[in-house]
Formats: sequence, C-alpha cells, structure tokens
Amino acid sequence: MQRQLISRSFKLKSSFYAALSTTARPMAAGDTGAPKSGGAQSGDAFSRREKANEDMAIKAREREKLLELRKKISEQHDHLNRLEKHLDDLANERGGYQK
Repeated sequence: MQRQLISRSFKLKSSFYAALSTTARPMAAGDTGAPKSGGAQSGDAFSRREKANEDMAIKAREREKLLELRKKISEQHDHLNRLEKHLDDLANERGGYQK
C-alpha cells in the first residue's frame, strides 16, 4: 500500500515538473528585452523615426563643425596673405629681394 502511494506521488510530481519545464511562456513581441532581429530595418515606426532624428542631429552638428573649420581656414588664408604683403612691403623698402 505504501509502495502504491509513493509511486503515485512520484508520478504526480514528475509529471508536474515536466509540464512546467516544457511549457512555453506566453510573451508579446519585445517582452524578453532582447533587441529585435534584423537590425534597424525591423524596428517599429517610432524607433525608425527616433533613429532618423538622431541621424539628422548628428549631421547638423557635423555641418556646424565643417562651417567653423572652413571659417578658420579662411581666416588663416587671410592672415598668410597679410604676412606675404608685409614681407613684400619690407623687401620693396630695402631695395628688393637679395639673392
């Protein structure tokens, strides 16, 4: 009699654990917290829009940096031209360039 009780309880426990270990958990898309497969192409409309906004902001910052660099280059060219003119003026005052 005890043997039958033990074997029944063992069967119940083993089937209970087997059912728990093999049952898939029902989840909605994205519930796991893992990134979506396929990269940015498979994102929803919000993530695509967010990426587009970030890209646009990055390009705007890069454009500003390029404009600043072009301005600095222009200022340096002007400075070099002034220095060359000054050297030419000094050379003309002293009778030209000496070789």
